Amino acid sequence: MIRSVTSAPRDHLQHCFVLHRRHFGNSSLVLEVFSGSHGRQAVLAKGAKQTRGRRPAVGELLQPFRALWLSWTGRGEVKTLVRSEPAGPDAGLAGKVLYCGLYLNELLMRLLQRGDPHEALFAFYHLALTDLGTGKDVETVLRHFELRLLREIGYAVVLDREAASGRPVSRGQFYVYEQESGLRSAGADDGAAISGETLLELTAGGSLSRTAARDAKALNRQLLAPHLGTRPLKTRELFKPWGRSP
Repeated sequence: MIRSVTSAPRDHLQHCFVLHRRHFGNSSLVLEVFSGSHGRQAVLAKGAKQTRGRRPAVGELLQPFRALWLSWTGRGEVKTLVRSEPAGPDAGLAGKVLYCGLYLNELLMRLLQRGDPHEALFAFYHLALTDLGTGKDVETVLRHFELRLLREIGYAVVLDREAASGRPVSRGQFYVYEQESGLRSAGADDGAAISGETLLELTAGGSLSRTAARDAKALNRQLLAPHLGTRPLKTRELFKPWGRSP
């Protein structure tokens, strides 16, 4: 049975976020959690839906977008949760911003291998949730997270210089990114070109203008497609009422 603690020693507790949860039996949950030191893990939370007198069920704590301290045991693919406590407040995502958070979680579920540590990515994910919760521009947050995720899983893209010549990108020029070879100058017959200004905004890591955000979305979809495969992202369906998906 899981113990929810408020003042436990943290030498065996891991800083985590729940990416996904599903019901298991009448009283338990299977969690997909993300931690910096252990990467993505499948964890069985036995009895998490059971209440203890006036105390709420532990499953109420084990929600996405809330920083947690978790400890688990086991050597198999699915570990067993033994301790849990909050590590911070809920990120406070609602409406479209909530769907943006779910989109980030789905990307991590689809692109991270279980047990592969990504401490820098974990910190960047935590920051992205904070930015979404505090009203930062969602397009900027999503585009930078997508590029950081690709870099962390070994598919970094170079957007500030041409692949063949090494020439720096110029703000006034247009470019095409080819999956096999990288960035090149756009020719007269290239329809899906992206401006050097957008590429440099993405590389700088700051806020994106409306035009840059629109063009960066198309570019990032191209970059993500080979790694996501043909199965559509479920979270893109959630954005249909707004008319635009991430």
